[in-house]
Amino acid sequence: MVVLGLGEIGRLVAGHASRHPDLRLVGVVDPALAGTRLRELVAEAPNLVVEKDPAAVYRKARGGVALICTGSTLEAVAPAIEAAVGAGLHVVSTCEELAAPRFVDPELADTLDLAAKRSGVAILGTGVNPGFVLDRLVVTLGAVVGDVRKVEATRRVDLGTRRRALRKKIGLGLSLEEFEERGEAGELGHVGLSESCALVADGLGLTVDEVEEELEPVVAEREITLGDETIAAGRIRGLRQIARAFDEGREVIRLTLELAAGVTDPEDRIRVDADPPIELAIPGGIQGDRATAWAVVNAAPRVAAAEAGIIEVLDLPAGR
Repeated sequence: MVVLGLGEIGRLVAGHASRHPDLRLVGVVDPALAGTRLRELVAEAPNLVVEKDPAAVYRKARGGVALICTGSTLEAVAPAIEAAVGAGLHVVSTCEELAAPRFVDPELADTLDLAAKRSGVAILGTGVNPGFVLDRLVVTLGAVVGDVRKVEATRRVDLGTRRRALRKKIGLGLSLEEFEERGEAGELGHVGLSESCALVADGLGLTVDEVEEELEPVVAEREITLGDETIAAGRIRGLRQIARAFDEGREVIRLTLELAAGVTDPEDRIRVDADPPIELAIPGGIQGDRATAWAVVNAAPRVAAAEAGIIEVLDLPAGR
């Protein structure tokens, strides 16, 4: 297999792939780090040289899997996916919009699906969210209930345990006015919450005709220290992002993601209003970065054995 993109998540993916007993990492690509020894970046990885040109690496891995960790939007990542697929590689990506590509861009999804089928390979987008906590895990609970009336799921995350790149997307330290301006410009927030709504609706057989999202600021009531950063009282310490799905005006899915500094009670919680009702809580929540990397790595053998074309996490068998 090969890894594209050696940001914080990409390095975790490379490390996890190196430890997986059934996988062999044969190449890594990141133009910004070309010429660097991978082991200088990831201690447990093989002593590969980071390459600039994906095509050269793909030739070493034809028939294998490309783990693409380069972006969040389908439009941005599509060229890399097409190149990997064209070279005969299956694809697993951290791209959040690839978790439900037909919900995001049906035309582009069909293009990628056709390319994959022509090459006889499969494409998957996965991670912790989207990919597990707020969608696949929710749908799994649906296996033991009757008709589902409503789903509510919340993921509350302490940013002190997460990577810097995520903190930047949240707007830490901004004034309320700056937060509102950047939020309206689409510069803040997590990608993938609406995609999770689409997966939940599909997996539980819920009819949805509208999905909407909103951002709410979480303001520091006191000064907070986060590593070498200090967030003054009155400044933004995080956000609350809510995705709601409706069926003829009735809310049937509500997914809430709270990402903030100073969270003392992180938790993942799912409530399914059905017969019987179910509530599942994970105290402390699932650590997002490491778990996302494992989700990608563990999916690789499953994707390599899957039917050609675009698949979604709901198509994967349970387990590792």
